[in-house]
Amino acid sequence: MDSRRLLRTSATALAAAGLILSGCTSGSDAAASRTTAARSAPSSSPDAEALRKYYAQKLTWRDCGVTGFQCATLRAPLDYAKPDGGEIALAVSRVRATGPGKRLGSLLVNPGGPGGSAVGYLQGYAGIGYPAPVRARYDMVAVDPRGVARSEPVECLTGPQMDTYTQVDQTPDDAVETAALSAAFKEFAAGCEKRSGKILPHVSTVETARDMDILRAVLGDEKLSYVGASYGTFLGATYAELFPGRVGRLVLDGAMDPSLPAVELNRDQTGGFETAFRAFAADCVRKPDCPLGTESVAAAGEAMKKFFRDVDAEPVPTGESRPLGESLATTGVIAAMYDEGAWPQLREALTRAIGGEGSGLLALADSYYEREADGTYANLMFANAAVNCLDLPPAYTGPADVEKAVPSFEKASPVFGEGLAWAALNCTSWPTPATGRPHRITAEGAAPILVVGTTRDPATPYKWAQSLAGQLSSGTLLTYEGDGHTAYGRGSDCVDTAVNTYLLEGTPPQDGKRCS
Repeated sequence: MDSRRLLRTSATALAAAGLILSGCTSGSDAAASRTTAARSAPSSSPDAEALRKYYAQKLTWRDCGVTGFQCATLRAPLDYAKPDGGEIALAVSRVRATGPGKRLGSLLVNPGGPGGSAVGYLQGYAGIGYPAPVRARYDMVAVDPRGVARSEPVECLTGPQMDTYTQVDQTPDDAVETAALSAAFKEFAAGCEKRSGKILPHVSTVETARDMDILRAVLGDEKLSYVGASYGTFLGATYAELFPGRVGRLVLDGAMDPSLPAVELNRDQTGGFETAFRAFAADCVRKPDCPLGTESVAAAGEAMKKFFRDVDAEPVPTGESRPLGESLATTGVIAAMYDEGAWPQLREALTRAIGGEGSGLLALADSYYEREADGTYANLMFANAAVNCLDLPPAYTGPADVEKAVPSFEKASPVFGEGLAWAALNCTSWPTPATGRPHRITAEGAAPILVVGTTRDPATPYKWAQSLAGQLSSGTLLTYEGDGHTAYGRGSDCVDTAVNTYLLEGTPPQDGKRCS
């Protein structure tokens, strides 16, 4: 089970996981004038001239085989420190504003990850599912971040190798199992270096934020309007830090806290999944057919832990060559924590698994890992590790550090703590040194930025939203009192109205506004 800092919207985690950018075929449109783009290029940089050609480029829009959507390719420097060096090609998609009303420009969307396909999210959800008044006034736009999906994806393991990797025991009981887990992380990292060594040092959030500024200029927008969910909030906050004067209307939904080191992020997220599990358990025990019993939330937690121990000792069949062991079972449960709409599916899957048939939980785990029926995997997990391990120094120096940390993780989550403590070992053997460091982001001089937090969010704990809104000099906090990961577009009229008003009129809600 591998879920460290995998931060994406529930729609991406479950419903829209398989949607990708189709091949582009025909048509064209000039999105922005060279004058506007060149004027927007950073003029104080010693490499300004080298960057200017990127800011002055024109996108050639083509039909991409998905009704209503167009595709293009954006060029950016592979290495911003050497912009005269190689280039990277980034996949972009858009759907034009539908009207009526005056067009407000482009609205860039990102669903999180890191590693989630923004183009897939746009074509599968945001471009057709965002509130109609927003789609009427904005061109909805997405770019797959560098290293993700169609933007020169990071590759690490083959499908069969990933099948093996996802089944490795992440709650080692002895030195042999500890060595096997460490070896699996090393093999994963070595595979990334072998297959993607050229791009691996250049997939940081800072570099992706700089790509977003090139796209903003090429689209002809003086300022960036953006909705970032989950990890996308860190990307949006990083953009605001780099380009505060170019911030338009930024919505950061399901916020990360950029000031925390890796081990604290992982421990906080572990507590978030515990909060979500307790909400699931409270709902489950009220039902006569709850597979975890009907006694209490505490008893349900003990039953959940017993089930994990049982499948660790003796995996259950799934009807496939992959039996359901503890790692896949835990991943399946965690996948359902992102959206309370998946709770009925989880109850059924647990009932079957406890009865000795694990295909339901395996299906949930496969959706989380974006595994296709033919045994291939999207590059979500590869890009996720590559970005995370570049953005922050590793949580641990080795297994001894994990053993010391396990008690604090188990305190944060009696159900998931041990496994998530060990999952954070993945960056220890990473071949590319981290370039980022934890720090507060204030973005002095930026226009008002709207931060949205959900009180029982499993993947981005509510306190992260409180922290980010407090760090940003122009941050405004909107709270959703509820379950699930992120809040905008998930059923709260109060949240949607507040966000829509901000995007359409530029007026954020009163700081501290609460919705349910």
